[in-house]
Amino acid sequence: MSTVPADLDRRFREAAAAEGLVDVAYELHDSPVGQLLVAATDRGLCRISYSPELELERIAHAHGPRVLRVPAAATEARRQLDEYFEQRRTDFELDLDLRSAPFARVVLEELAQVPYGQTTTYGRLAAKAGRPRAARAVGTVMNRNPIPIVLPCHRVVGSTGSLVGYAGGLHVKRALLTLEGATLM
Repeated sequence: MSTVPADLDRRFREAAAAEGLVDVAYELHDSPVGQLLVAATDRGLCRISYSPELELERIAHAHGPRVLRVPAAATEARRQLDEYFEQRRTDFELDLDLRSAPFARVVLEELAQVPYGQTTTYGRLAAKAGRPRAARAVGTVMNRNPIPIVLPCHRVVGSTGSLVGYAGGLHVKRALLTLEGATLM
């Protein structure tokens, strides 16, 4: 059995994406907080994951079964992530493909407004989303945030200012907040 040469494989993947034969194109991206899976549809960035090996099935379920690693996938998102980690970017300017329930969408839209280097609490975010008693529900939305870093759930802390829960681990949450110069308790 022979393997396909790397150049031919790359060209095949890029051709499939160019012909619209891919629902979601993704690439693995090295970052200071580990390897990230960065995925996009033709509508925009749809996923950033700290656990690439676990994510492909979820992406296929949410966006369609034709998920393919394409070297040029989400190039702009990956460039902006690099700028963020190099402290040359404080806001992301990307089209997003969010497929979520109405409450989750409102929460994620409010989350996107939390400024670089600042934090908010689950309760404050719930209030901004129009459901002041829904802090736990906001926590669930943060836990399921499909686009961490760009939708900065790392900026959401507990009511006492303590670091609680983060898909990438608390060490990553702390690293992102430190990178942004946020005051930590």
